Order: sequence, then C-alpha cells, then structure tokens
Amino acid sequence: MFVGEYEYKVDNKGRVPLPPKFRKEMEDGLVLTMVADNCITAYTKADWAKMTANAAPTGFFVSEDERRLNRFIYSNANDVAIDNQGRIALPAALRERCGISDTAIITGVNNYFEIWTPDGLKKEQLSADEARQLVDKMRERK
Repeated sequence: MFVGEYEYKVDNKGRVPLPPKFRKEMEDGLVLTMVADNCITAYTKADWAKMTANAAPTGFFVSEDERRLNRFIYSNANDVAIDNQGRIALPAALRERCGISDTAIITGVNNYFEIWTPDGLKKEQLSADEARQLVDKMRERK
C-alpha cells in the first residue's frame, strides 16, 4: 500500500528517489503513465497487469472513445526500473507533459502513487471541508 506525501529534487537526468517505504513493493520495477490527471501515475507491474486486463476492450470492435483512451494511456506507459540508489528515471515526455522539472511530489494513493509538480498537487488537493462534502455525497449514492 502506498501512503504519504514526499517531496524530492529531480536531478539533471530526470531521476527522482522513491520513498524507502515504496521500494519493496517495486522491486520488479514499475509502470509509469498518465491516466486522467496532469501527473505521472505509477503502478507495480502486477497491479498494471490486473488493471489492464480489466480495462477498455481492444481490437476491431471498440468505440472511438475507447480507442482514443487506450491510445492515450498505453502510448504514455513506460516500464521503469529502480536503480541501486532507489531512484527511477522519469521519461522526458512524461515530465514535459506534466510540467515536472526540478521538484517532484510523490503521493501515495493506496495501490498506486502519483508524481506531481508542487503547484499541480496544490490545485488538486481537497480542504477538510471539501473532503467531508465528498464523503457525504458518496454516501448518498449508496
């Protein structure tokens, strides 16, 4: 499980350290992509395999929206290894699309984690009041 928020410097080769707590779950490497937000999303290879097995269908008989979404997610996906110092290299294209340059915020989101710019994460974070309102709204749906 990935929890917590960590701020790291991105080196001149685009590498960022992983929080030590995250490294054990990522020993086989990880998959980085973009999903819906303006951040890099990181999955264990096992979770990526599970997620993609249940994702939008592929092949000849899929809708235009499914093809476009598949193209976005899979064309941005990158297999990444952890080096001996516990760092991962963030692909240049993903860094550019997400605006990540010298500082990255890594935030745990249960079974995956996200890599944000400080300003990007600040815009997305909820206040305590907003979180409470969302919880109430979600309860009403059930």
